[in-house]
Amino acid sequence: MPPTSTSGSVSDFLERVGRAATSSFAEFGFAGVLVAQSLFWLFFGPRLRQPVRMGAIIAQMREVGINAIPIVAVLSTAIGAVLAMQGIISLKKFGAESQVTFGIAISMVREFAPLITGILVAGRSGSALAARIGTMKINQEMDALEVMGINPVRFLVAPALFAMIVMVPALTIFSGFMGLYAGGLYVGIDLSVSMDAYITQVIDALDAADVLHGFAKSIAFAVLIAIIGVMNGAGVQGGAEGVGKATTRSVVQAISAIVITDMIFVLMATQMG
Repeated sequence: MPPTSTSGSVSDFLERVGRAATSSFAEFGFAGVLVAQSLFWLFFGPRLRQPVRMGAIIAQMREVGINAIPIVAVLSTAIGAVLAMQGIISLKKFGAESQVTFGIAISMVREFAPLITGILVAGRSGSALAARIGTMKINQEMDALEVMGINPVRFLVAPALFAMIVMVPALTIFSGFMGLYAGGLYVGIDLSVSMDAYITQVIDALDAADVLHGFAKSIAFAVLIAIIGVMNGAGVQGGAEGVGKATTRSVVQAISAIVITDMIFVLMATQMG
């Protein structure tokens, strides 16, 4: 291959890398601006006589939290039972199956409860948010809001973000309770441990750091889901096909961000511990 061709290939590669890096930085900046503006309208909107609509917040909370309770309960119950089954099988090799409660409690509270909740909310509400904002953009409803003097961030983003921050941690706590309860039922059946004894072991196994770890994760996941959904919806191009692609991209990016953030939390907790 001639040197000029090699030089051109390297130049094209570097250009693509540069464009991708620039686009990524721009997206991070846009996400930061959305969060800052949402917090501004939440705290200072009432002083400017432009408060975030309470009705919109309640509607979002119902969609994000209340409507997700059945599926969160089912999956959390299944995960709790599986943790108990696998834990007992693994610990029986060492004759320590009576310690399975500690594994169930720590795994459920620190890892599985926030992770399951985050993924479910990303699939349900994050995608719905991206589709709604994308449809509004295609129908030029976003432009209409600005023409009417209504800030789109105050009208659309702030209610969704606030609802996520409140309801995702609430669902995480609910998920943890359901998983622990299901694990306790199986432990009681397999090892003949009473529920009172199981609850005592759970309390002994957990401390405030474990609960705060899962709670902090859920807040981070909530912000990621809301911002990624809004960003993908606002970036829709084309018609209905563009909305579909943005919705799919929102789910994939949100779940990927949740898993990576979870890994970072675990790494930080391990290093600090």
